[in-house]
Amino acid sequence: MGGGYRKKHVSRASRTRARTLDHDQRHENVKDAAKRRMLEAPTTIDPDKAGLGMFYCVECDRHFPSGNDRDAHLASKLHKRIAKRVHNELPYTQEEANRAAGLGVDNRQRNSSRIETDD
Repeated sequence: MGGGYRKKHVSRASRTRARTLDHDQRHENVKDAAKRRMLEAPTTIDPDKAGLGMFYCVECDRHFPSGNDRDAHLASKLHKRIAKRVHNELPYTQEEANRAAGLGVDNRQRNSSRIETDD
């Protein structure tokens, strides 16, 4: 008879159902005024989201069941920390990743007269 199996630990942050927007996506939502207005005051009701999708925090990418819960969240230290990061820090770009890996643009001029060929 087969034995049981060990339950694998999957942290909450790595689950796709608990996944929130990345820092660069949050920064884009905050920076674009039209997108922010649309997210904060939706025109349609979504029954799959908490509070029917009406109470949303743009900086934290979270929906809340009521306006009071959202207001309590906006006063919390966690929200203030995330909002400060989203507003002040620029998102990490692909150019920065390439420079960190040593794949920068090489604009140095090479002296072609130093290259010798064997004939």
